[in-house]
Amino acid sequence: MDRFEEDLVLALKEVVNNSSWQCVGEKKTLKAPCTKLYSEDGQHIVLIHTEDDQYFAMDSACPHEGGPLEQGDIEDLGDGKLALLCPWHLFDFCLDDGSSSTGLQNQVYDVQVYEGKVYIKTQNALSLIPMKDTEVAHCGKLSPQISEPSTSDGTLTYWASQILGTPDPSEKVRLTEQVKTWWESGAITDIGEAEPPSQPNRKADLTVRDPGKIKRGKGGTLASRVALLHSLANIEQWAIDLSWDIIARFAKVNLSNGEPLPRGFFNDFVKVAGDEAKHYGLLEKRLTELGSFFGALPVHNGLWQSASDTSHDLLARLAVVHMVHEARGLDVHPQTLARFAAQGDEDSVKILEVLYNDEITHVAAGLRWFTYICLVEEKDCVPTFHELVQLHFKGYLKPPFNTEGRKTAGMGEEWYLPLVKPVR
Repeated sequence: MDRFEEDLVLALKEVVNNSSWQCVGEKKTLKAPCTKLYSEDGQHIVLIHTEDDQYFAMDSACPHEGGPLEQGDIEDLGDGKLALLCPWHLFDFCLDDGSSSTGLQNQVYDVQVYEGKVYIKTQNALSLIPMKDTEVAHCGKLSPQISEPSTSDGTLTYWASQILGTPDPSEKVRLTEQVKTWWESGAITDIGEAEPPSQPNRKADLTVRDPGKIKRGKGGTLASRVALLHSLANIEQWAIDLSWDIIARFAKVNLSNGEPLPRGFFNDFVKVAGDEAKHYGLLEKRLTELGSFFGALPVHNGLWQSASDTSHDLLARLAVVHMVHEARGLDVHPQTLARFAAQGDEDSVKILEVLYNDEITHVAAGLRWFTYICLVEEKDCVPTFHELVQLHFKGYLKPPFNTEGRKTAGMGEEWYLPLVKPVR
């Protein structure tokens, strides 16, 4: 390299260090189609990587109703331009300029790749994991402080077991978001094998009672709304663990054709775990805003009983936990939403809408892999589902059912109506 080239490289480095270009990581670890980047000002960004190896960036919250664009799909608009679709209402946003056919406009950011690193032009520090207040003051203008997993413990099942053994829910959420980022970016590639704990750890100061003794409230008062949100936060904490448990516990399963579970199975449940972590974070924050906190009220571990009962059978686990229980969440949504709306609690209503839209995709994931395994095993899907539910779920399925929500998830009435108690 001659003197001119050396001076040019030094000048470019100085420009990067002293300007508003933020280094967000190595290009080789940012191969996922969409990666959420957390900003110190709260206006988070989604980094988009296209099949032709180009990078784009825009605000991660849809300007329509705040939908998570990092969970959207990239599609060709038909004129040579690509767009990111919001997963909530399918609003499109052009990757080049953030424009939408709906008339909305999203903020876009310049992206450059230099010496194997990806840079985004913004004044705010960015991170691959949510920033704590104490971290923002020290992170400066450059890359997020995120450590790579070591080769000795960097498998997906290792981290799944670590998260299951983490008692603090906030730390469980943080680890889930970190491992999800590692998996989706390719920093973790091996599924591995790890023995999960028989039951996830919980903080010692939680008061645990039988499910029937938990007062959930009807939403008519502030205390009642807090009780409902607290109950939902407890469910979401268990849902995080259930997602990691199905990954760790059944990673070694081989199907009747001799093949292991497809990688898509693990992709789906890593995403589900990330969604559940997001849900818990939203609910915990809302409890704090309403003057309470998670752990202020008793909780139950009823969901884990179903996990224990199906720990030996992947199809049974999918049927009971990821189809029956998850779908029940869709059923109770309209009434729960109406209770909060009747009290004018719009902030809680928005959170419940996020949960509902995500839970539809979770039921769809359970149904997708239940159906896939049945087809490989040459089993009739619906009769097998009925048999497993009757064997491992106590009692009948109880209406009312959210027929529309279940249908959106791909679950027609033939799946659940035969499991309702017969009228005599």
